[in-house]
Amino acid sequence: MRAAPRACTAAGVGADFRPVSADLISLSARDAVAALRAGAVAPRELVEAALRRIEECDGPLNALPTVCAERALARADAVTGQLALAGLPIAVKDLDDVAGVRTTYGSPIYADHVPARSDIMVERLEERGAIVVAKSNTPEFGAGANTFNEVFGATRNPWDTSRTCGGSSGGSAVALATRQVWLATGSDLGGSLRTPASFCSVVGLRPSPGRVARSADRPFDTLSVEGPMARDVADCALLLDAMAGPHPEDPLALPAPSGSFLAAGLAPALPARIAWSDDLGVTPVEREVLDVCRAAVARLAAAGVEVAEAQPELATAPDVFHALRAAGYVAGLGPEYETNRDRLKPEIVWNVELGLAQPPERLGWAERERGRMIHETAAFLRGHGFLACPAACVLPFPVEQRWVEEVEGVRFDNYVEALRITSALTLTGCPVIAIPCGFTQAGLPVGIQLAAQHQGEAALLRAAAAIEAVLDVARREPPP
Repeated sequence: MRAAPRACTAAGVGADFRPVSADLISLSARDAVAALRAGAVAPRELVEAALRRIEECDGPLNALPTVCAERALARADAVTGQLALAGLPIAVKDLDDVAGVRTTYGSPIYADHVPARSDIMVERLEERGAIVVAKSNTPEFGAGANTFNEVFGATRNPWDTSRTCGGSSGGSAVALATRQVWLATGSDLGGSLRTPASFCSVVGLRPSPGRVARSADRPFDTLSVEGPMARDVADCALLLDAMAGPHPEDPLALPAPSGSFLAAGLAPALPARIAWSDDLGVTPVEREVLDVCRAAVARLAAAGVEVAEAQPELATAPDVFHALRAAGYVAGLGPEYETNRDRLKPEIVWNVELGLAQPPERLGWAERERGRMIHETAAFLRGHGFLACPAACVLPFPVEQRWVEEVEGVRFDNYVEALRITSALTLTGCPVIAIPCGFTQAGLPVGIQLAAQHQGEAALLRAAAAIEAVLDVARREPPP
């Protein structure tokens, strides 16, 4: 460490800055950035702290199987402290290319792939001062709510290493929960940010489509988005600021926001009213999950939030999502299916073949139903403000179990069914954040998700930050 640090209130960051201690890994991302801007700590020191932490604790967890230490240290010596993230080390999900770094997409087909160019989201983050220190583990091509693949194996939940961390952004969630990095990227199609956030007691934000520009073979896909993950809501907002904005290579990318998302996250405002649903009318939910969630909702009601038990009409969402996801898999993974079918995991083969077999009439129906749900949900949120529900229908399940086959006596015949409570909200196009809400008696994390009106990330972050403060479970660390 350098000489005694000084206080810092750099623009938008560090108004609550605390002096830097020897325990750098426990700093919030906001405080770490404030310290970097103040010159109280150097980027190299944070990179080295992250590398030490990864070496100490990642072995049995397998969250960050690809570490790019030399690249990170070289960038640490070159980055300027006046950039948005000022030299803060982050993890990037292994679905996103990082130039010169092994990027496998969790697939043995790409086990030795080293891209020449980064995804435009990664380029933007590095332009704004992020330092990629590692790639986080993901299931093959992001398919599934359990993070395992044939390249690196399984990632384990730090709260109970016999359990899964969820997926597909599971490596990022574990790295955050165990203080290996301060911020991490994720992506979300059917719940890939929100499920691991719930399973690992961190925060994951699925932004509005277009909020984060991305490289994509299907640029007009609005079901899959990139988004930030963090240890608390305000840190998540900090990363969203660094990710957001237009890009000439993404025709859907939204204009830069008029205000800072971090400013919203640092100005918590408890909503006067929210709608709560146990199940969105689409899925069974484990009793213990509901018990923890309902206790959290009761605390919100006691804090003055008017809670209405209501939901928009989403009953057809599971079938709509199946149809659109299957068509998307044909578009995105059809070429891999044609050339490497025998090397893809069976869940992907099933999903592609479902898309190949479905008639065009079904796809047309799904598109019309999605349009109806978007409009009805927008009207619903104009009346209720926010919609809250559990972030997962189950607790973290055994890591050896590929996918959830049964919930409360209801059998599922494929790996997508257990994602209904997240995939239903995907279809609405709304921004959705998952935040920790409590723990079971056995110490397993449970999260809730909160949806806001279209492109309403600022209002969502203000509400989520206030709810986070009432529930008071954020930033808890798992056992050693």
